[in-house]
Formats: sequence, C-alpha cells, structure tokens
Amino acid sequence: MVDQSSGLSKVKDSITQKLFLGNEPNAELIAILTVYFVQGILGLSRLAVSFFLKDELLLSPVQVSALLGIVFLPWMIKPVFGFISDGLPIFGYRRRPYLILSGILGTASWISLATIVHTSWAATLAIALGSLSVAMSDVIVDSLVVERARGESQAKAGSLQSLCWGASAIGGLITAYCSGLLLQYFTTRTVFGITALFPLIVSGVAWLIAESPVSQDTQDSNQTNPLPIKHQLGQLRQAISQKTIWLPTAFIFIWQATPNADSAFFYFATNELHFEPEFLGRVNLVGSFASLAGVWIFQRFLKNIPFRVIFAWSTVLSSILGMTMLLLVTHTNRLLGIDDHWFSLGDSLILTVMGKIAFMQVMVLAARLCPSGVEATLFALLMSIYNSAGTISHAFGALITYWLGITATNFESLWLLVVITNLSTLLPLPFIKWLPAEEQTETPKDNEQAFLPDLMSELVLREPESKIVE
Repeated sequence: MVDQSSGLSKVKDSITQKLFLGNEPNAELIAILTVYFVQGILGLSRLAVSFFLKDELLLSPVQVSALLGIVFLPWMIKPVFGFISDGLPIFGYRRRPYLILSGILGTASWISLATIVHTSWAATLAIALGSLSVAMSDVIVDSLVVERARGESQAKAGSLQSLCWGASAIGGLITAYCSGLLLQYFTTRTVFGITALFPLIVSGVAWLIAESPVSQDTQDSNQTNPLPIKHQLGQLRQAISQKTIWLPTAFIFIWQATPNADSAFFYFATNELHFEPEFLGRVNLVGSFASLAGVWIFQRFLKNIPFRVIFAWSTVLSSILGMTMLLLVTHTNRLLGIDDHWFSLGDSLILTVMGKIAFMQVMVLAARLCPSGVEATLFALLMSIYNSAGTISHAFGALITYWLGITATNFESLWLLVVITNLSTLLPLPFIKWLPAEEQTETPKDNEQAFLPDLMSELVLREPESKIVE
C-alpha cells in the first residue's frame, strides 16, 4: 500500500509538473494565471458591444469607428500605469491594490452597459472604462511575471511566461464562439451582465499575490524610490533618440495607421448578408485558431527571415488577398457558386494567418529594439505607439467611410472602401529601409523571452480582427 501510494504520488507530481511547465503550482501562480485567463475570456462581450452600438444605440458605421478609436485610448498610455504603480503605492503596496481596482473598474463598466447606458456618450465612457480596466491589469500582471522570473534561469522564466500566455489563449478560445452563441439566446445587456462577473474574479485573486509593503523594502534605503524612475526616464530618452530605434518605430506606426473598414464590414455582414451572431461567433473561433496557426508558421518557418523581407511580402500578399473581399461585397462569390458563409470563413482564415505573421514580426522587432536597462519601459512605449496608430487607423477609416456616404443601409460604395483600405496597406513599403537589416538585429534574443508575457497578451488582446467581425 505504501509503494502504491508513493507511486500514485509520483505520477500526480509528474502530471502537475507537466501541466504547470515545471513551475510550483502555489496560490500566487494560480492567481496570476487567473488574471491572464480573465483577460482572454473578456472577449465574451465583443460581439455584444458591436450589436449594442448598431441595434440599440442605432449608431452608424462612421460613429462606431470613431467610438472604437476613442475607447482604445487607455492602451496608448500603458507605460503611465507602470510608472504610477511603481511610484505611487496604495497602503504601501504597488501591485495588489491596483489589481483590485482594475477589477472593480471593469465590473462597474459592464454593469453600466447592462443597466444605465442609453446614449452614445455614456457607452463611450463605459467601454473606455472597461478598456482602462484591462489595460491596467495587463500592465500589473505583466510586471508581476517579470518580477517572479527575475533571477531564475532563462528556461524557467520562459516556461512561466508561456504558461501565462496559454491561460490567456484558453480564455480567448472559449469566448470566440460563445460570444456569438450567447446572443442567440440572450440580449446584449444580459451578456454585459454576465461579463461583469469576470473582473470581480481579478479583484478576488489579487489577495493571493504575495507582496511586501514598500516601507519594508525601502526602510533601509532612505526612501530613494523616485531616483530609479528618474534614472529610467533618462535612459528612455537616450534610447528613443537613437535612429536605430525611432526609425523602425516610425515604420511600424505608418504600417498600423493605415485606414481600415472594420465597422463598415460589420454592418454589411449583419444587414446585407444577414449573418447571425452565432455564425459571427464561428468566424471568431476560426480566426482564433488561424491566429495560433499564424504564430506556429512564423515560429516554425519564418522567424529567421530578415525583417524587411517578411514585411514586404506579408504586406503585398495581405493587400492582394484583401481584395478578395470585393467578391463578397459585389456578390460575385454567389455567381461562382460559393455561399456567403463559406466564403467569409475561408477569407477570414487566410487573412488572419497573414495578419498574425506580420504582427509576430512587429512583436519580435519591438523586443529586439529594446536596449539593456529600459527593456520593459521601452517595450511598453513601443506598444503604446503601435496602439496609438490603431486609433488613427479607426479615425481614418471613419473619415473615408463618411466621405463615401456609406451608412447602415447604403453599401453602394463599399467596394471602393475595400480598394482604398487594401491599397493603403502598401503605403509603408517606400520606407522599408527604415527597418534594421538582419545584421543589425543580432542582439541577444533574451529580450524575446523576457517579454513573452507582453508579446502574448498583446497577441490575444490586440490581435488584428477579422474584417467580417469588427
């Protein structure tokens, strides 16, 4: 009996070690993984928000594009959250209170949408509050992972960060299909109410974070906490003044700031093609698996190819493949005997894989640009610039949609919007030499492992959306 019990214990320990990739499954690790999981599962309300703005608030595609640009502002200032958390402890703690606060803000935003929001301005404020909640928790939990990984072997750190990404990806996959399925049986406000429960989980597990008060950490250091921040800002200013950093950053900004037609496509898909929420959930699910396929293809075959080559080819191919949307917009696919639903699924699959390959290249480039000493701060700044470009992309898309006279019921010029947005993706190509040559990117790849939680959370939370869904 003793030997049998011992054998079962060893098997159990072995399974646990494999499940947690060699990390000790303590309460704090479970809390961190839960936060990442919640970040992924908050996509549950993605389609509900789109239908709420379209059907209940009766907003036009132009208004929705403008609103989406505004509510994404918190992701543009992510480094600020890091500085505030580091420099302004609450009751002596830098991480736990901010994590609790982010959960409360998230719940408040979704409850507001479920109950008292009846105008576009109120919806903008509520959705922006939810965006602020996720951006704040993202910064805090990433910093926790970096702190826990510090001092450990590189292999062990990579396993912890991969585990965190896995938790977020599982949450995203679960909600990809459920986001549409729920709308088949419940109202958008009910979905918002269900979503409001998940940020509370973040506030609850925050109490499991092992953190010592700042006063105990600094009582023997004459309270010199502000000095590292001042020094870090000086290093950051010195880093961004280097041409080898700001030129690639400018290229990424131009690449991401080109206009998109996401909102117009959502209206076209639901009003003209009569796509049901459940089917749009399927498109989301296909897109999620396509994203993972894109990551695998990049890691398996493309990660050693020079940046300029990847960007050039992925940009040209994405532009060409994006033109296939003209077949759907003009209903030519029906003449070819291809059903709208099957065409949309196939198109979403291909475009998402291409978008993910290009996006992975951006993430790796951003990690490699970060010099020693300001890695985390500069990476967060680069991602904020990337996110800012996304806001401009929505604004340009809204402006062009307005100029073309596209509304919730008029899609006559949608084909022209498709042409303009796809051709605009070629605009960064003349500046391709702003990207570093391969010999300039032979920086030690430790940064890629060190920032894996940031890369993967960006992949899940900020991945390029299907042109059909949003």
